[in-house]
Amino acid sequence: MATDLVIFDCDGVLIDSEIISAKMLVAELARLGVTIDLDYVARHFLGRSYPTVMQQIREEFGLNLPEAFEEQYRNRLLAAFERDLTIMPGIAEVIGALAVPYCIATSSSPRRARRSLEIVAFPGLDETPLFTASMVEHGKPAPDLFLLAAEKMGVKPRDCLVIEDSLNGIRAAHAAGMEVLRFTGGTHLQGRDLTPPDDARPAKTFDSFARFFQIVPQLRRAP
Repeated sequence: MATDLVIFDCDGVLIDSEIISAKMLVAELARLGVTIDLDYVARHFLGRSYPTVMQQIREEFGLNLPEAFEEQYRNRLLAAFERDLTIMPGIAEVIGALAVPYCIATSSSPRRARRSLEIVAFPGLDETPLFTASMVEHGKPAPDLFLLAAEKMGVKPRDCLVIEDSLNGIRAAHAAGMEVLRFTGGTHLQGRDLTPPDDARPAKTFDSFARFFQIVPQLRRAP
């Protein structure tokens, strides 16, 4: 399969943010009397947009979230990112050696995505196309976001390679007709059962960006 575009998810792929987000969500909901754990977050929320997560919480726990909850949560999360967020090891080297265009497609809000990448000094951020779930009607696992990215980048879906960490992201890539690799090197996946269900099987799995060009050597730019 030819690859003319690499589409990177952001959280848990480019930046090691998912464990910070999960812990923050658990803590914020505990303030409101809702008890969930990191396993619950991983099973139900990984790869999904904030509105989708909040809708499930409302429905499952019968909770009417205070009007100020979203803004408070986002502000506290960004403050935690300022303290603790790191870029994923090896990703800068991969970006610098890619022989094809790339972009980012994330379930995060535009504000959170851009600020997160600024915090870790993501290379070439100002020139990197960034697509967020706010741009489409349906977030992951629907294919809308990846299809939008391909359209805007002028590449056919079948010629795109998606790099994802979440099962919902893998499902979205499949639904878009794109090849997908699963990255499992984020802190949030350590110690978890990573056996994928039948509907979310990636072409290959890797846990370090040092191995990226071993899997897709054709995507390395010639020296």
